Amino acid sequence: MRARRSAVVLGALFVTLLPAARLVRGYPLDGYERTGIRRLRAYALMQEGAIPGNIRLQPGARLPSAAIRLRLAGVNDRLDVPADMPTDPELQAGIERIVGRRHSSYRVAILDITDPGSPRYAGVRQDQGYIPGSVGKLLVATGLFNELRQRYPNDIAARERLLRETHVIADDWAMPNSHAVPVVAPDFSSVTHRAIRRGDDFTLWEWLDHMLSPSSNAAGSVVWKEAVLMDAFGPRYPPSPEEAAAFFRDTPKTELTERSIRVLEEPMLAMGLDTALLRLRTYFTAGASRIVPGRSSHATPRTLVRWLVKLEQGKVVDGWSSLEIKRLLYFTRRRYRYAVSPALNDAAVYFKSGSLYRCVAEEGYQCAQYMGNAENLMHSVAIVESPAGAEHPRVYLVSMMSNVLKLNSAAEHMEIGTQIERLISSLHPSPTPNP
Repeated sequence: MRARRSAVVLGALFVTLLPAARLVRGYPLDGYERTGIRRLRAYALMQEGAIPGNIRLQPGARLPSAAIRLRLAGVNDRLDVPADMPTDPELQAGIERIVGRRHSSYRVAILDITDPGSPRYAGVRQDQGYIPGSVGKLLVATGLFNELRQRYPNDIAARERLLRETHVIADDWAMPNSHAVPVVAPDFSSVTHRAIRRGDDFTLWEWLDHMLSPSSNAAGSVVWKEAVLMDAFGPRYPPSPEEAAAFFRDTPKTELTERSIRVLEEPMLAMGLDTALLRLRTYFTAGASRIVPGRSSHATPRTLVRWLVKLEQGKVVDGWSSLEIKRLLYFTRRRYRYAVSPALNDAAVYFKSGSLYRCVAEEGYQCAQYMGNAENLMHSVAIVESPAGAEHPRVYLVSMMSNVLKLNSAAEHMEIGTQIERLISSLHPSPTPNP
């Protein structure tokens, strides 16, 4: 297969970057041979002391890839969270205690699947939502994996080969940008965390990793763009750079918008999800949006939890896609926001977050990151398995959205993560660790 080099775009909306760390072997660190994601080998060398670097992983972040599995697949394939889903009295009372005394902008949905045959659900304003921001990258991953399935419906090896061997080179689509991604030296002697530059060359699998691990907005736009090109060129994907440029230049902008939306929403509709309640219709970067005009985006906590249920059932595209996305969401970086809660140190956390804050001049107020006085969105979506590696861990799916002005929402989400973990722990006896 010929490798392609195309332009890519850096995103603008939602993500916090974190420094690199000394790593223990846990997915995706043990996935380098299969995926070709270079940071995995570099981080493994880092944890062996062979190259510089110091990232400390919490105990819950050290699972091998074989330990990551889909909790509902073949166990409760019919589970859903419809609008008339009854709430569990204990869980509902606990969530209301945690969130009810906070700002009215909080929206929360939580599903406890520790006993997958008897799930417990609770929510507070769970059908009210906001723009999804970087949480929308879950939908971009869904769209790309759906295109892979359409190209190779019965050939997983071919899907992996396309991800591993297709190269995309950053150009104007990736500009401007500020968020950092890990860039590995050609000889694996070092890892530099910096913003993407024109000419940076990553494989499609690496772009996926950048999108879901450090949550690069550049990668979010790039992966979405590549999904559109897969849809447009079919078996002729990847096109040459000239063919790709001509496609975006010569296709009417309204048609580009419609195709971009369809690529993300077709698999959502196939899963039975309502795209009026969970939709992403604007690219993450100014460069991409100049080429493909956007429309309004929206998400609600309940619908995001429904997506997580589909993931655990192996229904986000198919079983292979669902498991690969879950692996990509498993943190092998320093945790942040909701996931940084000390109560989750021993838990496996599969996490996506988004934030957007805006400030206006206000006498006596000094604006700061995650403390906007005009807008201060903070979203967290997580699957928590606590403790990691237990034979029967506590497992719950949570989605939380907020818009509390002038408050450090990152710290607030961390505190709420602590309280939710304690609540779930109170509802279940201690799980049995593996021998």
